[in-house]
Amino acid sequence: MGKKEKCVICNEIVGFRFKAMDEWKIDGTLCGKCYSKKVDEHYPGEHVRVNKHLD
Repeated sequence: MGKKEKCVICNEIVGFRFKAMDEWKIDGTLCGKCYSKKVDEHYPGEHVRVNKHLD
């Protein structure tokens, strides 16, 4: 059985892998929740962040 990847921010097991944007200066895989938070932090504006209530 393969080794499970963990999010570099929250250390939770990653179901679907997200790669951090270069300007975030994060090396490693992010989970969907942490990726969404980083998008919201770095690119505030008109985009709609889904599942924000799960934070």
